[in-house]
Amino acid sequence: MKRLIFTTTVCLAIAFFCFSFTAEAQTVKWQDIIGIIEGGNLVGSGTGQVAGAPGPWSASSGFAQVNLESGNIFFFVRGLVLAAGNSIGTPGPVTQVTGTLVCDTDGSAGGGNSTIVDTPFIPLSSQGNATFFGKIGPIPDPCLDEPDIAFLIRAFGNVWIGNGAIRTP
Repeated sequence: MKRLIFTTTVCLAIAFFCFSFTAEAQTVKWQDIIGIIEGGNLVGSGTGQVAGAPGPWSASSGFAQVNLESGNIFFFVRGLVLAAGNSIGTPGPVTQVTGTLVCDTDGSAGGGNSTIVDTPFIPLSSQGNATFFGKIGPIPDPCLDEPDIAFLIRAFGNVWIGNGAIRTP
């Protein structure tokens, strides 16, 4: 029953956001969500740099989409769990996550600083599943003007544990 509810929620959210994203040129998508492979990895620069969790994580699937014009964002992740240590295969102590856009990852437009935009924190199930759809914003100019943008999933302590993969466009 939980799987049916999760699948239905994801399908409805995807359908809703597919129809609500009107400016295709302003839409950025990541076709998958994966866990952090190398612990401690850094994304972004300067004051907008985000540190990775100290150890590896894995994810079984996911998707993220953001309309930079409207601020509509949707993401889901399944099976986001630790990939090492005594809590392997579980989210360990992580019970909430946030979706994060890191805009201008090289800091070229922001005086060496990337720009961070976060969703609210949402629950992460004991199986590593989370879904968010809503609005974030206002979207800062570096997200609109710079092509280098990353999507991360962060845990408490603001460390990232997963990221969007296979970005389009």
